[in-house]
Amino acid sequence: MTAEPGDQLLRAAICHTPRNPFEHDPALECFADGGLLIRDGRVADCGDYADVRGRHPRAVVRDLRGGFLLPGFIDTHVHFPQIHALGALGRQLLDWLEFVALPEEARMEDMAYACDTARRFVRALAANGTTTTLVFGSHFRAATGALFRAAERIGLRVVSGLVISDRRLRPELHRTPAEAYRDSVQLIREYHGRGRTRYAVSPRFALSTSEGMLDVCQTLMHEYPDIGLQTHINENALEVRQVRAMFPWAQDYLAVYEKFGLAGRRCVMAHNVHATDSELERMAASGVAVAHCPWSNAVLGSGLFPLRKHLLAGVRVALGTDVGAGTGFGMPKEALEAYAMQRVAPEGMLLSPAHLLYLATRAGAEALNLESETGDFAPGKSADFVYLRAPEGSPLEGVLRQADGMERSLAALFTLAGPESVVETAIGGESVRDASGA
Repeated sequence: MTAEPGDQLLRAAICHTPRNPFEHDPALECFADGGLLIRDGRVADCGDYADVRGRHPRAVVRDLRGGFLLPGFIDTHVHFPQIHALGALGRQLLDWLEFVALPEEARMEDMAYACDTARRFVRALAANGTTTTLVFGSHFRAATGALFRAAERIGLRVVSGLVISDRRLRPELHRTPAEAYRDSVQLIREYHGRGRTRYAVSPRFALSTSEGMLDVCQTLMHEYPDIGLQTHINENALEVRQVRAMFPWAQDYLAVYEKFGLAGRRCVMAHNVHATDSELERMAASGVAVAHCPWSNAVLGSGLFPLRKHLLAGVRVALGTDVGAGTGFGMPKEALEAYAMQRVAPEGMLLSPAHLLYLATRAGAEALNLESETGDFAPGKSADFVYLRAPEGSPLEGVLRQADGMERSLAALFTLAGPESVVETAIGGESVRDASGA
């Protein structure tokens, strides 16, 4: 094979999970001296450097030895208006919403503030190595548009939408079903499929959406069959009890969404800490994916996520940082917390470095139905990657120097690597953030 003009061969340690490690062993592929060939923004080849170089002798080599190339991280649950809500401790979900998150979300009506927040938000994602994300937008159409434009400017792959609510929140965040439909359609027509942006209908949660509003969501999903949906479910025990009281006809939380056709393969539901066995069976049958947010679950005291029960039922699971109830934008830190919580959870699972990498990358692509586009380094996929390198003199550098294999190195990256270790984030082979923070 010969190189084509513009072929670029990246040389570094490489790890990815082209298979699901919960179902396949081995699933992790690592190359201590690896080569990643990029052609026209897509992966053309991946493997041991010597082998890839032999197949493409004329490719321009970029020597990144000393660092690690991983697929770009994929965050399946995060709130754009809540970046300034980070760090509010000592509350549970409904109390935290009322006194921390919702006042901040109300500020998104100020367009100058919303635009500044959107810029900070997408830069924080890129600075942490996140290349694809499912984002709760704003309750305000203009602010949600600002998020799409900010993501477009730096090339981030964002799936987002207008947050839809008509009760139980601050009055300024409420919209009528007619207003929600009108604003959603306008955003879909303007941003869905424009560059790397996609749209997701975003009812906040059942507590804040009347049956009339849920019917609007159903209408949007029917009229636009290639958009997604995101919402919350079974996060907090009090929330679950209140949903049952507000929808007495529903056998459980999931049944509220099912009645309106909002539980299917295009749907990602966050948390699901308190799911019943019946809900898990129905989620698996319909293809609903769950965004597991371990830091948020811990900070708000929501509970320990039953990962084993989800996987045994066949429910797809990925990771979300849940900024701002979570503790930051770092997906390695989120994966590490998933590991830690499973160590102490009843019927918990021992997660390997392969599991952590999969949950932070390919699992997210699968949840968003983007597995043919991103999530690993299989040929043909978008060349989305994060390049990690330990800062000189750091504990991470010392651990990596003595690591006795690639899995040990990968475990160290998930334990110790933060944004200071992110040298470059690239989407489609193009850098969106380098060491200078550009």
